[in-house]
Amino acid sequence: MANNQNHRATATAHLAAPGPSSQAIARFFDDEGGGGSYFGELEEALVQLRESSSAGDRNCAATLEIFPSWPTRVRPFVGFEKKVETCRSSSDSAAAGCGGAAFMAAATAAASAGTTTSESSRPSPLDKKNNMTGSMTGKGGKKLDAKTLRRLAQNREAAKKSRLRKKAYVQQLESSRIRLQQLEQELQRAKSQGLMVGVGGSANGAVSSGAAMFDVEYARWLDDNCKHIAGLRAALHSRLPDGNLSTILDDCIANYDHLFRLKAITVNSDVFHLLNGAWMTPAERCFLWIGGFRPSDLLKVLIPQLDPLTEQQLVGMCNLKQSSHQAEEALSQGLLQLHCSLIDTVAGGAASLSTDTSTVDVGNYMNQMVVALDKLANLEGFVRQADNLRQQMIHQLRRTLTVRQAARCFLAIGEYYTRLRALSSLWASRPPQQ
Repeated sequence: MANNQNHRATATAHLAAPGPSSQAIARFFDDEGGGGSYFGELEEALVQLRESSSAGDRNCAATLEIFPSWPTRVRPFVGFEKKVETCRSSSDSAAAGCGGAAFMAAATAAASAGTTTSESSRPSPLDKKNNMTGSMTGKGGKKLDAKTLRRLAQNREAAKKSRLRKKAYVQQLESSRIRLQQLEQELQRAKSQGLMVGVGGSANGAVSSGAAMFDVEYARWLDDNCKHIAGLRAALHSRLPDGNLSTILDDCIANYDHLFRLKAITVNSDVFHLLNGAWMTPAERCFLWIGGFRPSDLLKVLIPQLDPLTEQQLVGMCNLKQSSHQAEEALSQGLLQLHCSLIDTVAGGAASLSTDTSTVDVGNYMNQMVVALDKLANLEGFVRQADNLRQQMIHQLRRTLTVRQAARCFLAIGEYYTRLRALSSLWASRPPQQ
């Protein structure tokens, strides 16, 4: 009530000033429940609104402290409070002129100020674009351009690929080490079973370094060949296109070429190891011909499994079989003549020896050994020619047959020798006879 009286006195003082509507304004304030009580109630409402907003700010701050990851600073609603103070001052200076219009103007200005503040706090479209494009700042606070960011991304990708390659390389080394240990155990087991005794060209039956290395590489080749055969089988069952099947087939033929290169290296170091076939299983050694398989015998196994063949393909396969057989006969005859000549050379010195063993012609004996060594060196040429004949037969099959026929052909070759190795295992594991 005291505040109402003060406002009424202030308004009466202002009404003393001359003006065209002084009497109307005086009647407005003199009436009970008129303008004076209106402004008094307005002031009380504004004070309550201010106190409630302050309490809300405190509650909001207390609530935000529960979540430390969120921003805890609360922007005060300054514009509205300023407009309230402006409305008070304007109501004190000109109570009648301000009225409800001043209050509405203050509220409108406060709302516009709040909207401007909220809009200024929102990120601009340019900031959003920078965030989406991945703009970053360097160590010195300088923004990085798109080229630098792209280079950094490429470096990260290259580092990731390098780590993957390193991991794969380490895994490959570990698998190779395990495989080498397994091969060493297999060699030791084979030696204990007597498979390596009497080979290698040495008097005590020890295996030469070249022969041992070939045995290790051949065991690895067998594993790769089994993988290629399994790939051919899966490709034929899944009916892959001819392009994909041709790639698998070429890998299989390349694996056979690798075997022939290994044998060519071993021929120079230990040709007897290849001729004796100690690197094969016992069942495979039954069909050994000059350090490998006989091409004509293998063609006899393959031709019935390749039906249907066109007339041109059948003629080509028959010609390949006939030419292979002729080459085999020529090599066999040459090897037989070499054996006979070697026997005559080694045994020739015995007839020239005197009955008195104390008068042995050492010079003649050494000359005969030199001749025998030269003839033994011809064995290397026979093994090379036989491997060349086998390799030509494999490539001629690829040229004569279609992709799917050639795949079936090499699958049959793999199955044939797999069964021979399985037969050897069964023979070795059979129970002893009483």
